[in-house]
Parts: sequence; C-alpha cells; structure tokens
Amino acid sequence: MRTTTRLRLRRKIEKLNNQLLSLGALVEENVQLAVKAIERKDADLATRVIDGDLEIDRKEVDLEEECLEILALHQPVAVDLRHIIAVLKINKDLERAGDLAVNIAETAIHLSGEPKMIIPPDYFVMAQKTYSMLRKSLDSFVNMNIEGSYQVLQEDDEVDRMKHTLHKKFEEHVGKGPESTSNLIHLFLVSRHLERISDLATNVAEEVIYMVTGEIVRHGKKDIGV
Repeated sequence: MRTTTRLRLRRKIEKLNNQLLSLGALVEENVQLAVKAIERKDADLATRVIDGDLEIDRKEVDLEEECLEILALHQPVAVDLRHIIAVLKINKDLERAGDLAVNIAETAIHLSGEPKMIIPPDYFVMAQKTYSMLRKSLDSFVNMNIEGSYQVLQEDDEVDRMKHTLHKKFEEHVGKGPESTSNLIHLFLVSRHLERISDLATNVAEEVIYMVTGEIVRHGKKDIGV
C-alpha cells in the first residue's frame, strides 16, 4: 500500500513538472516576442504578446491548484514537500515574468507610433542576457542542475550593471525636449522590466538550489561560488 501511494505521488509530481515547463515555455516565448516587438516597433506582435498572457494566467492558476491538492491529499514530506513548495514559488515567478513581458509589449505599441526613434542596441544586448538567464534557470530545473543555477545568480549582477549604464545614459539625454523625454521614459521602462525579469529568473535558480540541496541562498547569493 505504501509503495502504491508513493508511486501515485511521484506521478503527480511529474505532472507538476510538465505543467511548469509548459508554462515556462510560454513565458520564454512571450518575453522574446515582446522584445522583438520593441525592436521592430510592431504593434501587431505586441498585441499577440498581450493576448497570450491570458493562457499564461490560466496555466499559473491550474498549477497552483494542482500543488495545493497534492499538499492536501498526499501530505508530502522531506524532498517531495520541498519540491512542491519550490514549484509553487517558481510558478508565481513565471507568471510575474509574463506580466512584465506584457508591460514591454505595451511600450512597443507606444513606440510603434514613433518610426523615426532609434533604439540603442544596448537594450537588445540586455534583453538577450535576460532571456538567456530565464532559459538557463528553466534548464537547471529540468536537469536539477545547481551549477547552472549558480551561473544565473552570478549573471544577475551583469544585468544590474547594464541597467545602471542605461539609467546614466537616460539621465544624460533627458530634458532635450518634451517629446524626446516622453519616448526616453517609455524606453527606459523597458530596461527596468528586463532587470525585473532577470531577478525573477534568479528566483527560479534559487528555488532549484533549494529543491536539490535544501539550502536557502536568497540572502547570500553574492558570496556563493559555483
């Protein structure tokens, strides 16, 4: 009987993993499409991102309900409990990343009306690094690979530096005129959204470390080596 119950729980957890990966794939795609919408100033592509967030929200709710049902019916302990708690947190972080992709898409819609505006390439370098962190954090979940997770933690500092550099450039150019300032503000918000997505990718990586080792690294990540 105990073996049967254990197998049932393992199947439930495997289903959770698959649901989380499905959600993660949608979020990855929406983040990438949102940045493309900025690059192309493509309002139609941005609208696709906004519409796609409804599916992300639905999957997030379904996964949370599944986690709560397992906690209530199976009362998991030790490694299994740790796994489900981590999935709950990652689920929420991915949904928030999806919301930030929507924010970027909304900025793309605004910029689509400014065809002459030149977007500095630094934004796309930052976007590529952010997207890479998100993918790497999800890969570390798939493979239960804490080395990949620690790499994500280290790369977060690089994204922070990129955002700081863009902030300084924003301050240098602001004030050249109300039209210019308005567009720069919208563009600078993109860097803030990207930085926040990188923070959420870092959260995912931290949860993978917790799942594998039981160690909470949130407040000491700067001093942790691979």
